[in-house]
Amino acid sequence: MTRTFPAVNIVTEPTTIKSASPSQVDDNSVKDLGVSIHEVALDLVDEEENQRKRPTDPDAIATKRSVFDDPMLAPHYWPKKDYENIHRFDPSARWTYREERALVQKIDWKIMLMAAIGFSALNLDRSNVNQANSTSFLTDLGMTTDDFNLGNSVFRLAFLCAELPSQLVSKRVGPDRWIPTQICLWSIVSLSQFWLTGRTSFLVCRVLLGFIPDLVLYLSYFYTKRELPIRLALFWMSMYFCSIVASFLAYGILHLDGVAGEAGWRWLFLMEGGITLLVGVTTFFNMPPSPTQTKAWFRPKGWFSEREEIIMVNRILRDDPTKGDMHNREGLSLRRLWTAICDYDLWPLYILGLMFGIPNGPPATYLTLLLRDIGFNTFQTNLLTIPYQALGIVTMFLVTLLSEHVGERTLVAMLEDLWTLPFLVTLYALPAGPNPWVFFAIVTGLLSYPYTHPIQVFYILLNLGFVVNNNRWGGALVMRGAVSSRTVNASLYNMFVQASSIISAQIYVASDAPRYERGNRILIIICCVNLGILYPGTKAYYIWRNRQRDKIWNSMTVEERDHYLRTTKDMGNRRLDFRFAH
Repeated sequence: MTRTFPAVNIVTEPTTIKSASPSQVDDNSVKDLGVSIHEVALDLVDEEENQRKRPTDPDAIATKRSVFDDPMLAPHYWPKKDYENIHRFDPSARWTYREERALVQKIDWKIMLMAAIGFSALNLDRSNVNQANSTSFLTDLGMTTDDFNLGNSVFRLAFLCAELPSQLVSKRVGPDRWIPTQICLWSIVSLSQFWLTGRTSFLVCRVLLGFIPDLVLYLSYFYTKRELPIRLALFWMSMYFCSIVASFLAYGILHLDGVAGEAGWRWLFLMEGGITLLVGVTTFFNMPPSPTQTKAWFRPKGWFSEREEIIMVNRILRDDPTKGDMHNREGLSLRRLWTAICDYDLWPLYILGLMFGIPNGPPATYLTLLLRDIGFNTFQTNLLTIPYQALGIVTMFLVTLLSEHVGERTLVAMLEDLWTLPFLVTLYALPAGPNPWVFFAIVTGLLSYPYTHPIQVFYILLNLGFVVNNNRWGGALVMRGAVSSRTVNASLYNMFVQASSIISAQIYVASDAPRYERGNRILIIICCVNLGILYPGTKAYYIWRNRQRDKIWNSMTVEERDHYLRTTKDMGNRRLDFRFAH
């Protein structure tokens, strides 16, 4: 079924568009404007809901309606002149579902796959210390479990401190340059762990490994708001897949124990660091800066045709006009940075980021040590970490699909801790000296939880005001956000997530080994707090904020709304016409 669009009188140069002024608008247009904002967004909601429920003619027009189809709204959302894709921006462009689906598949193979490989390689180096811990690693370096805890803490602390500076550098030089550079630097530090001599060198290496690439921002250049949550889930699923591969690699590499007089864990660091270095070098040649910048001296024809570039740019800007606010080599001002930090409406989500992962953190970090203590050998231990990782891929994907299907964030995100709680209680209630296989089954069940981090990352992005934000309960309104807010606030959220890892690293301590009863009791309490207070409190807060906005907005006349929309300097979720997702 084809769709028709209203007459559009904006296929001119942006300078012409921006010359429009309130004095050129007649009274009837002014009266219609207050409603048109709602109508555009509500039409988008109905349109997307209907598309999800009915089969679509592949040759029908797939172009979504947007603010660019409204001559009154378009001037307020036009991309900046220095936006890197401005030469492909054309509001009159139309394309079919067949073209769009083929293009998205191509983006998945060209962009998403390389990003996932790079991310997986980083996690290969980040997690191999846990596999090394299944050997004589601690004994060889003269360290204790508490030293290992300290290493994890300084790693996360460095991760936390480097998060925001790394994102700011990425925004200035471009993620296409900064991400490959980080992967290569990370791999060099990782493979240098072959020469560890003791506690001090171990801690230094953990500090140097503490940073994260800005891959989420990079992926947002290519995907729409409806496509991104599933891609984020696939993105983190690749981490689980990498962990499965790493377990098999560790099983083989650790058999090199004694070769050239070196311990197997040293060969593990050296070889896996070498793999990551190879991936890092490859990434330099496979991460184009933007949809229209895939041509290079080693790829003269680029990846996409002119037609595909037009579709990519216009589908992204129709979905999120704010992506044209900054070019991909533009840094952030201190004012923008401070404004993003002071956005108190996102603080509830930061608290969730701090708390939600703590209950399952220690069991995951110490799994190999726990399995060794219960009676499994080094090689059995590394293979026994595979089942929960495989199950985690399935549960993560299913919970993300559930969130998108029901249009719910908070309650679905609770499922991670809701899954974890009964297993923690069972683990706490186990008698001394349990059957190794019973213990393995309980811990595997616990760590197979549906990882909701991708949902919460998108939760942050939704509540920045970077899309036409809507849900079937909270209404739908058009607003304008900023790429700068997306960069900074997503980084702040990740900093709280890293802080949670610092906290969880202190819960299982040597004095509580081997059953860690006190530690498990603390994890149960935190899990109950998350489920009973934090998640319900977050949802209640956003419902309350939306009602506040509704009360103010509904009390305004059409003329007052029109004046506000034309003169306000509020951005993103500060605007009165913004409604929070929950």
